[in-house]
Amino acid sequence: MIIFYIVLIFLLTIVFKRFYPSNKELLRKIIHIGIAPLIPFAKYLDVNQVSAQYFAAFVSLLILANYIYQLFPIIEDIDRKSFGTFFYCISLFILITIFWEKDPLSLIVGYFIMAFGDGLAGLIGKNLKSKQWIIFNQKKSLLGTITMLGTSLAVISLLGFISNYNFSVYYIYIAFQATLLEQISPIGIDNLTVPVISSLMFNVLITNA
Repeated sequence: MIIFYIVLIFLLTIVFKRFYPSNKELLRKIIHIGIAPLIPFAKYLDVNQVSAQYFAAFVSLLILANYIYQLFPIIEDIDRKSFGTFFYCISLFILITIFWEKDPLSLIVGYFIMAFGDGLAGLIGKNLKSKQWIIFNQKKSLLGTITMLGTSLAVISLLGFISNYNFSVYYIYIAFQATLLEQISPIGIDNLTVPVISSLMFNVLITNA
């Protein structure tokens, strides 16, 4: 079922590439956002931690091979040097190792912040004009940054509500730090720092408070 879902995401990307061949960022973000629901899906299917780790490690190696041999050029077909997809997979492996059994909510919060927050920020920032600035040779925008902050807060609040946690000022704090980390993104490093640090903070400030 998980493999079928991944294949479905790639097929969707191929369809979008046919209709929007010049929007490379859109194609990449479909994968970026679409893979995130695999985490709660795998937990629902009761996939054990070791199997999840093997899966994340295998995908990480596959992505690394793709950088070298361009097996699936659609994944990295963008106009800048980035290892973001590799960091995306490595962060998943790290979070599975730390939280899969003891605190899956923190894992999902951190990963969803990256997938939906960073994903939507990239799409909106690229496609809608607003004030822009450069940090470490990476272009950022006002609308993209606002999207990252708002989506991060929405993710934390919704998942917290579903898990019967009362709204906390720490939600805003975690969303704000995730937005700051997203600003520092040379070679796509925010795909590692945003989910890992957000998950750790949610675990310390919310689930173990």
